[in-house]
Amino acid sequence: MLSRIAESLFWIGRYIERADDTARILDAFLGRLLEDPWADEDGACRALLAILGTGAPSGSRLAAGDVMELLGFDQANPSSITGALAQARDNARGARETISAEMWECLNITWHALPARRKTAERLGPNLFLGFVRERAAVLAGLAESTMSRDDGWRFLILGRSLERVDMTSRLLSIQALTPEHAPEWRTVLRACGADESFLRTHGGQVVPQRVAEFLLLDRLFPRSALHALTTAEECLRALAPATERAGMADAARRPIGQMRTRLEYADTATLLEELPAHLRSLQRACATASAAVTARYFEQTTAVTWAHEGV
Repeated sequence: MLSRIAESLFWIGRYIERADDTARILDAFLGRLLEDPWADEDGACRALLAILGTGAPSGSRLAAGDVMELLGFDQANPSSITGALAQARDNARGARETISAEMWECLNITWHALPARRKTAERLGPNLFLGFVRERAAVLAGLAESTMSRDDGWRFLILGRSLERVDMTSRLLSIQALTPEHAPEWRTVLRACGADESFLRTHGGQVVPQRVAEFLLLDRLFPRSALHALTTAEECLRALAPATERAGMADAARRPIGQMRTRLEYADTATLLEELPAHLRSLQRACATASAAVTARYFEQTTAVTWAHEGV
């Protein structure tokens, strides 16, 4: 597989997952602000922007509409929904021969529908826009599952999606763990991860913080948990570069993922809440290290050819 095609597929997976997760987080966050009129809106908005890696403007109080503008509609910001979908479409254009026609049509139609959806959101509220993004991300994921062969191209797509999912889940939990004064309720955290109903079916109607953290980090069966996504990423890396070392692990991308998966798999659930900040920082470092290693190994760019003029 060509390096540029592999890179495009990897980033399609990352950007679509980023748009989906950002839409989920914004939907839960804005809904919580509406339910609690006494909440410190400025502090909560700044905490959310900081955790998601978007700089907040200084000198004025922030409102929910400002957060929606920065994380929903700002095309110049690749961490926003519109920016992530724009980047995903650009990468899909360069990988048209690898993805299916249905996947390209889904991304293209979604991109062209965003301006009209934004106008609707400005008139009727952001829920319609955020719901549309979640639905289109689900359609694209379904098309990838049903129309792509399980070859290296599919593995790069799923690898990118899995790394982004781990990173976004850890960032969402960081809002709860690192900024408790502006944190949403744990039920809101479950909704933002799309885990509300699955959690209630597993643990009953009582939402206990330790159980929520355990479910979102350690559950082996829930596909959006950190452990499940790490396991999927490790399986993709193993299939991309089968290793036969008798000792150690030479794959610089697979090593941090495997180490983090093992750490979570054997974590003590009794002390999980106390160790939550340390786990979340380690998760984000592992994802960044693995992504850099994948880029260095598979997406290395060569220097562009330049013509040398005679006598110069």
